[in-house]
Amino acid sequence: MSPRDDDIITADRDRLLGAALAHVPFDGWTAAALEAGARDAGFAPEDAADLFPGGIADAISWFSRWADRRMLAALEGRDLSNMPVRERIASAVEARLEALDSHCEAVRRGLSWLALPQNAPLAAKLLYRTVDDAWYAAGDRSADFSFYTKRGLLAGVIATTTLYWLDDRSEDGSDTRAFLARRIEDVLRVGSFARRAGGLCGKAPNPFRAFRDAVRRRYDFGNSRFT
Repeated sequence: MSPRDDDIITADRDRLLGAALAHVPFDGWTAAALEAGARDAGFAPEDAADLFPGGIADAISWFSRWADRRMLAALEGRDLSNMPVRERIASAVEARLEALDSHCEAVRRGLSWLALPQNAPLAAKLLYRTVDDAWYAAGDRSADFSFYTKRGLLAGVIATTTLYWLDDRSEDGSDTRAFLARRIEDVLRVGSFARRAGGLCGKAPNPFRAFRDAVRRRYDFGNSRFT
């Protein structure tokens, strides 16, 4: 497939996703929402299956990566070089939430779907890619043990801050920004302790566990097991 073909597919998926997001709050992440979005975007209903052959998993994955791309595009327009690390990371998380600001219900329903046990591997993959993009944009080029520690810690920050943001009714999201600042301060203290303790080998946070535990606290799945 040529780069041009990739660009066309990306544009078509973005267009279908943008239209489908208007239906997700009512229909959930379902084939019906994708087909309705396809019609709204000028595609044939069956084109939804061609553009997202993996169905809902593909659509939610694309939604997550779409938000990541929007985050990175926003950060490219900011001068991060003179910012402390905590401000760079805060900027990345805030940029991603700003990209999702009009799609809170789609995020809520997507998290609920990803929290199901059978979707755990995909949830971990998407969270990791978001975290990795955020750290890379913040200038992190580490290749040692701290590479994993930083990503594990930020996974918890993004998971809990996103859940807090979903219920934030403060003006201009000021409560979310304050919560994010506190969470970043907490993990920087943990990271500093880990370095002083020689890396705490074998005890680095598991990125998906941070996501899973945060979502489980937010949504009640009864006796569902999370593995």
